[in-house]
Amino acid sequence: MSLDNADRAVPPALEDLKIAVVGLGYVGLPLAVEFGRIRDVVGFDINQPRIDALRRGEDTTLETDAEELAAAKQLGFSTDPADIAGCNLYIVTVPTPIDAHRRPDLTPLIKASETVGKVLKRGDIVVYESTVYPGATEEDCVPVLERLSGLTYNRDFFCGYSPERINPGDKEHRLPSIRKVTSGSTPEVASLVDSLYASIITAGTYKAESIRVAEAAKVIENTQRDLNIALINELAIIFNRMGIDTEAVLKAAGTKWNFLPFRPGLVGGHCIGVDPYYLTHKAEAIGYRPEIILAGRRLNDGMGAYVAEQLVKAMLKQRIQVNGARVLVMGLTFKENCPDLRNTRVVDVIAELQSYGVAVDIYDPWADAAEAQHEYGLALVDRPQAGAYDGVMIAVAHDEFREDAEGLVAGCVKADHVVYDLKNVLPREANAIRL
Repeated sequence: MSLDNADRAVPPALEDLKIAVVGLGYVGLPLAVEFGRIRDVVGFDINQPRIDALRRGEDTTLETDAEELAAAKQLGFSTDPADIAGCNLYIVTVPTPIDAHRRPDLTPLIKASETVGKVLKRGDIVVYESTVYPGATEEDCVPVLERLSGLTYNRDFFCGYSPERINPGDKEHRLPSIRKVTSGSTPEVASLVDSLYASIITAGTYKAESIRVAEAAKVIENTQRDLNIALINELAIIFNRMGIDTEAVLKAAGTKWNFLPFRPGLVGGHCIGVDPYYLTHKAEAIGYRPEIILAGRRLNDGMGAYVAEQLVKAMLKQRIQVNGARVLVMGLTFKENCPDLRNTRVVDVIAELQSYGVAVDIYDPWADAAEAQHEYGLALVDRPQAGAYDGVMIAVAHDEFREDAEGLVAGCVKADHVVYDLKNVLPREANAIRL
């Protein structure tokens, strides 16, 4: 339905934008910091301890440091929705996880939309960055904004979508140096949103033709990576049965200019292991069963159990009593050099080992012990126990492990032991099992 331009609200000018960033995790905080260098920004989060830490200049995600926080002189922090009521552009950067049945859980997104909807005014703009399936912004979020505000979409207020591309722990590819996709609900708003992001993104922006296109572009970025890793994981399983070193095969194949450099392993984190389920959920909702995407997900979701079983089989071959054995798992975070525990699939390895009666110690200098206990009910050890372990699983390639992996392993294992080097940290001559 077309709207009479005379009745349509006028969005604010670029120079008049006052920004609220709703959700200050791995995505929202770097965004708030960059904007806070050049314009007024309120960083909003419902987690009071998180806000208190940021006010002290502390970021537990390690995506920003005290110097960067101090440089964002126009950035303030709050847990009070009243403090964002004076803003006219809201950027929502909350998590979009999956539930226990691997279905999209939009609860944080809906609650954030309710918070914004209660303070939304005529002419305001709401931009979403959270990863969703195509259509979610306008089909799931906009009705909440309308209901809570009493305003009408694209007449009284407007929306945009600019998918996040943050890579936790990556100090080379940071927010300003990653090209940003933008979009808006009207051509005028799309241009405004694009100009806003262009003011902080040195790598440039790409204005998608619609919100749905921008949503779809984001969700297939990680779906493509998931499928490529699934292929390499399946090849690793095949080569393992054939007695062929997968890494050696990949190095040889990698001499061709267009061979993609993917490696086998556990697929966790807040993106690659989650986003494909958003796309498959929407596909099934419109009557299509996505066979290839779901096959890749099944394979990757099963890798934790697979590598644990390989370790157990190797222990049995060395006549090590499995039930009651002690195994050290090195690394719990979903990736190296990063404290992020979200959707880490190392927990699958631990659960499978425990199902065989193995006592598992977990050592990770990057992980927060309280978070590991709260999220997964797992306790971390401060250091490996000397000469105590029948097996070691190197699950995450932290720099601390790479620097002295041989020494760490040698100092904690029994005379008869098995080492599974999931991340190729040890030298080839170390005689460790590899994926």
